[in-house]
Amino acid sequence: MPHLVILYTPNLDKPAAEGGVDMTGLCRALCDAMLAVRDEQDRQVFPTGGTRVLAYPAAHSAVSDGGAAGIAAGLGADYAFVYMNVRMAKGRSAVVHQRVGEALNACVKERFAEQLAKRPIGITVQVDEGHEVFDAKNSSLHPLFAPRKA
Repeated sequence: MPHLVILYTPNLDKPAAEGGVDMTGLCRALCDAMLAVRDEQDRQVFPTGGTRVLAYPAAHSAVSDGGAAGIAAGLGADYAFVYMNVRMAKGRSAVVHQRVGEALNACVKERFAEQLAKRPIGITVQVDEGHEVFDAKNSSLHPLFAPRKA
């Protein structure tokens, strides 16, 4: 389980030329960033078959003051917001938590550089560690990435 869930304002689903974001490309880049994180022993932190990134536009949203400050600043009223939360199972070190957060944040800053420069947008990247009270997994993905016996 590392699951990264992205919630975002639906105005980001526009074409890039109209201020939108390639959410599918963002999901792939964030997944790749998660898979590249290494622990203190240089081992891959997250299992390839268990790493998932999912993005959902909010059906309803309200951001900040509704656009007044953006208009006053000459940036427009089309505010946007992105909330990213990665949840991982307990047991990883504080160093790993930091590395995961930094990797995701670096990816976000690169992918949203144009947005951050041109429009009012808020982006949150959050890393949580969870204690599961029930955890069942059913997967035919994991065997695809298991080491093959010679």
